[in-house]
Amino acid sequence: MNDTDQAEQTEQQIEWWRGSAIYQIYPRSFQDTTGDGIGDLKGVVERLPYVASLGVDAVWLSPFFKSPMADMGYDISDYCAVDPLFGTIEDFDAVIEEAHRLGLRVIIDQVLSHSSDRHEWFVESRSSHDNSKADWYVWADAKPDGTAPNNWLSVFGGPAWEWDSVRKQYYLHNFLASQPDLNFHNPEVQEALLEALRFWLDRGVDSFRFDAVNYYFHDRGLTDNPPLPRTLSSDVPDTNPYGFQQHIHDKTQPENIGFLKRVRALLDSYGARMSIGEVGDGDRSLTTVAAYTDGNDKLNMCYTFDLLGPELSPAHIRRCVEAFEASAAGWVCWAFSNHDVARHVSRFAKPGDDGDHLAKFCVTLLCALRGSICLYQGEELGLTEADIAFEDLRDPYGIRFWPGFKGRDGCRTPMVWEEQAIRAGFSRGKPWLPIPEEHRLRAVSAQQHDPDSVLAHYRETLAFRKKHPALLAGDIRFVEAPVGVLAFERRSGADTMLCAFNIAREPVAFDLSEKLGKVRFTDVPGFPAPRHDGKVFFLPPLGVAFGIIG
Repeated sequence: MNDTDQAEQTEQQIEWWRGSAIYQIYPRSFQDTTGDGIGDLKGVVERLPYVASLGVDAVWLSPFFKSPMADMGYDISDYCAVDPLFGTIEDFDAVIEEAHRLGLRVIIDQVLSHSSDRHEWFVESRSSHDNSKADWYVWADAKPDGTAPNNWLSVFGGPAWEWDSVRKQYYLHNFLASQPDLNFHNPEVQEALLEALRFWLDRGVDSFRFDAVNYYFHDRGLTDNPPLPRTLSSDVPDTNPYGFQQHIHDKTQPENIGFLKRVRALLDSYGARMSIGEVGDGDRSLTTVAAYTDGNDKLNMCYTFDLLGPELSPAHIRRCVEAFEASAAGWVCWAFSNHDVARHVSRFAKPGDDGDHLAKFCVTLLCALRGSICLYQGEELGLTEADIAFEDLRDPYGIRFWPGFKGRDGCRTPMVWEEQAIRAGFSRGKPWLPIPEEHRLRAVSAQQHDPDSVLAHYRETLAFRKKHPALLAGDIRFVEAPVGVLAFERRSGADTMLCAFNIAREPVAFDLSEKLGKVRFTDVPGFPAPRHDGKVFFLPPLGVAFGIIG
């Protein structure tokens, strides 16, 4: 191997995340080994060979830290401890060891914007105005009439301020009242959180997924947020008034850039590490992603909620991708599902759709986009959104806004492993959320040896993607196409591939003669080469065509 080849190999190892496929594990719902009905870290270890068999590059673990579980672990009471519900720190070390043995990188959630109100930092902070951590959280006096300091709202409903009877002040919480916001304007807070990152890096963690990464800083002046004009918020669900404001003072502050640079410097000091940020910023999301990933000195990549909404259309996908491509030199991660939104097979389905075919279509589209991709546990089985009865809800968000919004429990139900086993092989005890019967029928055991299954398609499609450098990291350029069709080129070096997706539910004819020249069509897993006459090719409803150009 010459010096050039060695340099390229070293760069690929350092940037392993570029074009990677990430599999999100929600530990509470993955595999229970103790019989308490809640998944645990030993269960993750047990099932990692299955995850590796999919052909993904990394696993992302949702929070498993010590927590009172008011928000299912996104309310952390100790950043450097495993909650006994999930096991021990030795169990986590076993996850790292097994994942690395299987060639998988490990990404863990970091919820830095806020802690639990049970965290010792907050317990001390609220105890007085002059203790050592008095300024570690965002405190403010009431207005003269006793009302909150400003009009900021919580994502989970109601004001973003909670009165504390000990300090006789309000504290800020962008989410639950039991999730007080840390004060990132205090350098000591930043140092404490960086120390928590070091703790996990020293244990072998490869990457962090930063929850609510644009919520770290707030406007020091506590300026009121202006209303969002209804022309811009017409798609805001009226069940939650949070969407009626322009959130320009309570998040996405310029000071955040400086902290992200500190995070990047820390990660770079450990070698081939990676950071991915969750950005929820409404119409500004892609602009924020660009700011947070540009320049090679902040986050390695981000993902947004732009493709996690109800719209699956050529115009929407093209608009999202082109907006990022035009504004950023960084990298993006695309996903159709995660633990916070309804499963995409249910979100995107229209009357008459074949759910399995839709699932196969969606992952093929996701694998063709420029960027890394994130898959959420169970989507490879074609799982639909579960209908959870109110009395079974555990999500505080859903309980707060029921019945207009049913919350996030419908996508968090336990993984289904064995069709015939009690509780689908997830647990010996009663699961923390019910397992829908229709999910049991889609268990891994029911699909494992079926070459036409959704599971088989995911494996084949991920393998196909890895064989084509243009799909992993090539450039993207959109091509004008008939109504209902999304078409683009992926180019890497001299190789150019046409990717066409008929999102319409009716057949279309696509004339290539004046657009692209000669195209040699190729079979794609689950989608044979299209019928064509040399100039025009034909796509069935939810049809896919890939071809080599030139």
